[in-house]
Amino acid sequence: MKILTDFEQCSSEWWAIHRGLPTASSFDRIITPVKGEASAGQVKYMDELIADMICHKWSQEPEYTSIAMQNGIACEPSARAWYAFENDVEVREVGFCLSDCGRYGCSPDGLVGEVGGIEIKCPDLKTHIGYLREGRLPNEYKCQVHGSLAVTGYAWWDFISYSPAVEIPHLVIRVVPDDFTVKLRSEVEAFADRLSEMRAKFGLKYPNRAETANLQSDNQRSEDARSVQKSG
Repeated sequence: MKILTDFEQCSSEWWAIHRGLPTASSFDRIITPVKGEASAGQVKYMDELIADMICHKWSQEPEYTSIAMQNGIACEPSARAWYAFENDVEVREVGFCLSDCGRYGCSPDGLVGEVGGIEIKCPDLKTHIGYLREGRLPNEYKCQVHGSLAVTGYAWWDFISYSPAVEIPHLVIRVVPDDFTVKLRSEVEAFADRLSEMRAKFGLKYPNRAETANLQSDNQRSEDARSVQKSG
């Protein structure tokens, strides 16, 4: 696993790494969370990744974000700080984690040492209460969490449901690799094989992700420098 740390998530460098790459947040389009079978959404997802490689601006188009989603994004730093304090650990923010083969990856909400990571969700209150009632990893995030385990090879991943409401507890579910993790890795690697074949048909190659990020960073610095010169 390669950990890329010299850029922030959702930055231009992050988009360069992310481009045309299967990532854990979309692994539910590769494998179903309940039965662990190939998802019917694989073909459409592959088409989108190919389109992303051909026209990289496609994946960067702004998406609609509801007020609830905006609140969730705003609460994430508080959730990370709470988790670090409660567990007396340092949570490291990174840009991206790339699999050893370089064909898929994940964007963790934090890494804890070299053994674990975290996935933070800050849902609306009624959804959070439902997670507390169930007391388990929600199926809608099962592929993402196990996918992060598959990418990193880490020993555990904590799913966190955080609510800013002081009257109600937060939820932490520790997830460790199991048979589903093995199935997911196998299905993702098979998907990556087929994606490679499809890339070849369009004359596309897997770029060196680290070099891509560095090139993007250099280009951005050059653009910033030119902007400063013009303003001066």
